Amino acid sequence: MDLLAQARIKGVQSEFVDALGKMRVTAPEALKSILDALPEKRVYRFVNGPVVMRALRHARTELAAIGAPPLKWTITGNGNLIAQGETREPVIAWPADLPLGYHRLTLTDAEGATEDVPMIVAPERAFGGDFDRGWLLAVQLYSVRSDRNWGIGDFTDLAGLVRLAKQLGADGVGLNPLHVLFDNHPADCSPYSPNSRLFLNPLYIDVEAIPEYSADLVPDAAATAARLREGDRVPYADMAALKWLALRAAFDSFVKSATGVRRNQFDAFRAERAPLLSRFACFEVLRHRFVSPWWEWPAEWQQPDDAKCAELRKGPDKREIEFVEFVQWTADSQLHAAKELAGQLGMRVGLYLDVAVGVQSNGFDAWNEQAAISRHLAVGAPPDVLNTVGQDWGLAGFNAGGLEAQSFVPFADMLAASMRHAGAIRIDHVLGLKRLYLVPRGFKPDNGAYVQMPFEALLGAIARESVANKCIVIGEDLGTVPEGFRETMQDFGIWSYLVMMFERDDAGHFRNIDFYRPNALVTLNTHDLCTYAGWRTFSDLKVKLSLGLDPGEDDKARWDALGALDEILRKNGITANDLYSVLDFLSRTPSRLMAVSMEDLLGVLDQPNIPGTIDEHPNWRQRLPVALDKIAEKVDLAALKAATRERSLIGGS
Repeated sequence: MDLLAQARIKGVQSEFVDALGKMRVTAPEALKSILDALPEKRVYRFVNGPVVMRALRHARTELAAIGAPPLKWTITGNGNLIAQGETREPVIAWPADLPLGYHRLTLTDAEGATEDVPMIVAPERAFGGDFDRGWLLAVQLYSVRSDRNWGIGDFTDLAGLVRLAKQLGADGVGLNPLHVLFDNHPADCSPYSPNSRLFLNPLYIDVEAIPEYSADLVPDAAATAARLREGDRVPYADMAALKWLALRAAFDSFVKSATGVRRNQFDAFRAERAPLLSRFACFEVLRHRFVSPWWEWPAEWQQPDDAKCAELRKGPDKREIEFVEFVQWTADSQLHAAKELAGQLGMRVGLYLDVAVGVQSNGFDAWNEQAAISRHLAVGAPPDVLNTVGQDWGLAGFNAGGLEAQSFVPFADMLAASMRHAGAIRIDHVLGLKRLYLVPRGFKPDNGAYVQMPFEALLGAIARESVANKCIVIGEDLGTVPEGFRETMQDFGIWSYLVMMFERDDAGHFRNIDFYRPNALVTLNTHDLCTYAGWRTFSDLKVKLSLGLDPGEDDKARWDALGALDEILRKNGITANDLYSVLDFLSRTPSRLMAVSMEDLLGVLDQPNIPGTIDEHPNWRQRLPVALDKIAEKVDLAALKAATRERSLIGGS
């Protein structure tokens, strides 16, 4: 079979027109690498693809032409028979009482030929929240200063942020991803490059809040922590060294002195998160033992094996495995406490958490889901106006064939972990649910190809997990959006993500209030864009030029943009153009959620991350200029209350 025929079967689009209007054709050697990295994808005979049944709709599935009736069908889940029947029509009408979840559908024709198909029974729509309009305080958690943390914002600081957000009138706190990384070495601190999206970053733990920890366990900790709190950047290496030392001391104390209640809670958490937590703990032990990517480990460990993991935890590594689980339990408990506090304070969203687009290929998720995650392929983007050579984000993503073979459970597990303590999540690069631009390892990013994904099935899984966890889902739908994408996403109850800086017409005019969709989160900017203070002072242009980067606009274009902003504000009766004036404009939009960045409220010039840089800019390291307990004094509360009066918990006329 030639490459193009294989590409059609696997849903690989090797010819496409990029955002520059140029026809792109993937080189044969790159296309072969992509095809070799993708698992076989089923070509279904009786149906057109994975079956998605949405509750409360007239649930019917049309059969493919080759699937002529009569057909017998059975639905199973967890090894149990759920339903069965037969159809003599070119459609199957499903029973109304099918349980929500991830099942397998078996179809059998009159000649006895069978076909096994993944089936998702999903709610009509994702959870939509129970409020009209509100707003969120968006913060990079690592950046928070306090007089008690150990050099990085932690979950106790998060509780303080929740109280601050309540004081400001917000409905919750929005955070950068909290995914576990690789021990946070200085060069590996991006929250968007996780080891795993299933577990939490231990460095956000407040060690002093662990019941078994006491100051005498690490005598120099207080003095070292005070030193680590100094400066404008998070000292990741030194901070991580201190935290891991203290976490081990706390664990040793737990092993020796934990009461029956604490031990029972720990065991209950391990049982609840099994088998994924046990596998993750084994992976972490093996990763530190072999100090190499998992595909270079001894053959016996190159695949996850629950039986071998069980043997591992019976041997000398038992305590180390339990330590990893203890750390995850501690992080989960402290994050849960912040969520509970938000609920007690009456916040209608609580925590709004970000979900990265993929994982590092040498991390746990890629090891654990080798069929569903393609480690040889990196998610990215084709060439466009701002990135004329394309983008390679260095992250491995899910693939269609592997997910379908497992009834989409790996995707559902990732969603459930992300929603566990969240009232809302944002899925980064949600366009990847329909098609992913994948770059094979060793090739430049302009030599990738689009790979089709089972869009409806993934949306069904999102709706199912969203309702189960009562969690709003926002899709980061920026960029070139395929026709009909947003309409389908909205039909499943997934909200859009609207960034005012991008919402301009071809003439550069900012779009008016009535342009913004109701089921959406609206924000002025993102962590990858300049702050409002930086934008108004041209600071971002100067910084990028100093780094040898194309800022994407010159001074004249920026002056024109500033004039366009004044124009849209005046059109709505807003005469000033400070931050609070812009928030007033955004607050009037029908979009149900609005996010306000802490950097903007504090007048910070520098943005948290400049795409396209690694060491040239202190990405993901910069601290806020004001300590947590002083922030309220620095914010013009009266102006903020006036700007958010239509959607604030403390607003009102």
